[in-house]
Amino acid sequence: MRVLVIGASEKKDRYANMAINDLLTYKHDVFAIGSRKGNVEGVNIETEHVAFEEIDTVTMYVGPQNQTGFYDYILSLKPRRVIFNPGTENSVFENLLEKSNIETIQACTLVMLRTNQFE
Repeated sequence: MRVLVIGASEKKDRYANMAINDLLTYKHDVFAIGSRKGNVEGVNIETEHVAFEEIDTVTMYVGPQNQTGFYDYILSLKPRRVIFNPGTENSVFENLLEKSNIETIQACTLVMLRTNQFE
């Protein structure tokens, strides 16, 4: 499964970093966007809105106050779903996604992976 992590960080104590590591452990193809370029276990962190193809899942690690610049970008990727991790919930964006037939989930990516609910 191709997964895009938004809010990626090289800092090991960040949940986005942990998610990249766990996604790799569970054999997913991982792509990442963050505020600074970097690399986590071979995954390049991009700072631009790269037109990644065939993204199945976007997992958000950016607070709602910083999400508006991602609305059109994520919609253009046409993912199957967007996961809003704790602290990233955004009813306005969730409604936009659902109107485009993109599933929204309020959950923790780490918990979903570790309990085999990330299908």
